Amino acid sequence: MAREGYPFILASIFAIIICWMVGLRGLSYVFSGVTIFIISFFRDPERDTPSEEDSIVSPADGKIIIIDRIFEDRFLKKDAVKISIFMNVFNVHVNRVPVSGKVLDIFYNPGKFFSADKDKASLENEQNAVLIEAGNGKRFVVNQIAGLIARRIVCYAKKGDMLEKGKRFGMIRFGSRLDVYLPADCRTDVSLGDTVKAGSTILAYW
Repeated sequence: MAREGYPFILASIFAIIICWMVGLRGLSYVFSGVTIFIISFFRDPERDTPSEEDSIVSPADGKIIIIDRIFEDRFLKKDAVKISIFMNVFNVHVNRVPVSGKVLDIFYNPGKFFSADKDKASLENEQNAVLIEAGNGKRFVVNQIAGLIARRIVCYAKKGDMLEKGKRFGMIRFGSRLDVYLPADCRTDVSLGDTVKAGSTILAYW
């Protein structure tokens, strides 16, 4: 379980107990269902991370909705490969590090809450971008983006931290999206519509 889920789980269990004590059996069943959903949402399974040094793994569970070659003018300021992963409420929402490296900077931008599967979410939604330099000197960005329901971005990483591939660095609560910006010479290993898992599915290779 992700530790961010415990307050929600305890609150829901408390609501079940209160409803049961005052005789609101029907409402207690509703809160039982809510508790099961919350436990499912905040699940945090272990993952086996690929050992290939040139591999770049997915930072999130979800569906690939964008693969594009663009000029990334906000963080890298150069040509890049953009891969977007949409997480629905049934996906695991713990985010993992795509490649080992050093956190050069973190850019948090408060914003709106459009549906995370819309193109404008990348520019206008609340988001938290982590700029990382890999051991080979190449830089990439993982951008956590809040969605229509998500209202809380969690990032454990700090500027200057050394992050290990496949390890947890944050999460987004209740539906969201991650954009990954990689160097333009990377070779992608996924297709539109693919389902990926954080820390275990290979997105691309250096």
